[in-house]
Amino acid sequence: MFLGESGSGHAVIMDGAPENGGRNLGLRPMEMLLTGMGGCTAFDVKMILDKARQNVSDCVAEIEAERADAVPAVFTKIHVHFIVTGKGLSDKAVARAVSLSAEKYCSASIMLSKAVEITHDYEIVNVDEA
Repeated sequence: MFLGESGSGHAVIMDGAPENGGRNLGLRPMEMLLTGMGGCTAFDVKMILDKARQNVSDCVAEIEAERADAVPAVFTKIHVHFIVTGKGLSDKAVARAVSLSAEKYCSASIMLSKAVEITHDYEIVNVDEA
């Protein structure tokens, strides 16, 4: 088990599977990598939509990834599926936010895209105005 401490003063526990000597007490380091990318891009999408005056109540980035069979077991494909929930959301605004995050703002996904095929899609959940 390892405790990772960031420069901003936050900590996170990382661990491995028991079959690899870990105790299963935290995220695997490669899971942490995907989680960081998901947080980075979801933050961007939400911020861009807020600036576009879209009424967003939730933004979830679901990530699926494939890894190489051989060591090193690097990611070979990553897919990010956004679920954006709110009132009166514009398809055009959500598409633009996803694109801007992927191509301009999300440092994590832009860096990973240099070595991994990354794809994105989204769905919009418009809730009643009630």
